[in-house]
Amino acid sequence: MSMEAVVADVVAVAIPRGGLSSGIRAVRIVWHRELLRFWSDRLRIVTALIQPLLFVFVLGTGLGSLTRGVPGVDFKTFVYPGALAMSVLFTAVFSAGSIVWDREFGFLREMLVAPVSRTAIVIGKCLGGATTATAQGVVVLALAGPVGVPYDPLLMLKLLGMMALLAFTLTAFGVMMAARIATFQGFMGLTQMLLMPLFFTSGAMFPLSGLPAWLAWVTRLNPLTYAVDPIRRTVFDHLDISAVARAAYAPGVGWGSYRVPVWLELMIVAAVGLLMLGVASLEFRQAE
Repeated sequence: MSMEAVVADVVAVAIPRGGLSSGIRAVRIVWHRELLRFWSDRLRIVTALIQPLLFVFVLGTGLGSLTRGVPGVDFKTFVYPGALAMSVLFTAVFSAGSIVWDREFGFLREMLVAPVSRTAIVIGKCLGGATTATAQGVVVLALAGPVGVPYDPLLMLKLLGMMALLAFTLTAFGVMMAARIATFQGFMGLTQMLLMPLFFTSGAMFPLSGLPAWLAWVTRLNPLTYAVDPIRRTVFDHLDISAVARAAYAPGVGWGSYRVPVWLELMIVAAVGLLMLGVASLEFRQAE
């Protein structure tokens, strides 16, 4: 075969030119892959619902019979915003753990040698994890009625936006950790060590008022507090309850005498998410 014939048989390979359009295309591809991976793992979707349901209907009912707290408010209603945050929390972080799987099976190396920005890969991972975690949260959101929360369209829209923001920040947190961990067992051990303290000191399971001084400081320093509190305050703003009940169960986060507004809490969550995204991008540039 002549040299000319060999050259003619070579399939042309299109190399992305780079730039913004190439980066957006890489983000979309990684994001789509995360959705396909999530949808194909039906068992994970079901098991991720178990913990929030246990917290709302078992823990909420059990503690409700003990506390008999403020009249007019079922304890399941109080626990419900924490269960929403929990459903997003674990799904988002474990979605980021797929990076460790990709590294173990060599797929991550193939992605990193692609002629696209590594920041685009990180953003795609974060958006994919945020989308799947928000979708998981929507299932728990559908249980609002049985716990006494109205299906108000504006309320549902607000909660959906807050869950999406929380999911993005938590996925960025997971990607940041997964960037340097070699084994999935190590990732699971580290996330369990960090996630449970973050969750239990966020006020998801108890009101933020009347706490001991040390615990009050811990809750204020916990970034997750500023994601759980807006969800609870938004839910309670749509309940027909007394001002006393609202002040007892949804007092908000206080910096001294200053009550942190919801918009500022959401800004803090967004800033933390962007910071972690930046750190994760830097780690990926130095990885492999």
